[in-house]
Amino acid sequence: MPHYIYALIVHGVIGFLDVVINHEWLSKLPSRPECAPEERLHSARELLFAALFASLAWAEWHGAFAWWIVALFAGELLVSARDVVVEGDVRQLPASERFLHLFLFMNLGVMYTLTGQALLAWHALPTGIAPVYHGWASWVLGAMALGALGWGLRDGVVGLRLAET
Repeated sequence: MPHYIYALIVHGVIGFLDVVINHEWLSKLPSRPECAPEERLHSARELLFAALFASLAWAEWHGAFAWWIVALFAGELLVSARDVVVEGDVRQLPASERFLHLFLFMNLGVMYTLTGQALLAWHALPTGIAPVYHGWASWVLGAMALGALGWGLRDGVVGLRLAET
């Protein structure tokens, strides 16, 4: 199994812990109107990761299609960069959130490096989508994609609702 698959799974687990512990339990973001912009950014990130998890769980993106994965990573980087600024302007982050963000950003670099190596090889191939099966990891990433999709839609609705209050 490619190493980037492990990095994606680790990212999903750390991200899940960050959302449940920090966003929901400690900071209670869905109930704070001043956090509406942050909730919308979280929604965008979760939807990007839903697409990323689903795209890499079962397929390799060859030739020009490799740019799809690059676009998802670029979108995630832009959203995360904006989120760092927005959340820092709105609230004091608990130590646990700063700690998990450190590991998320470190793992993001690992994902970029490992997936980037695969993308370079894939880009040299004829354009197409090649089905792959990573065993249990394909199923885990598929479940993570569904979870991220559901949470992303939920955070989007919350962000819109909070903006109206």
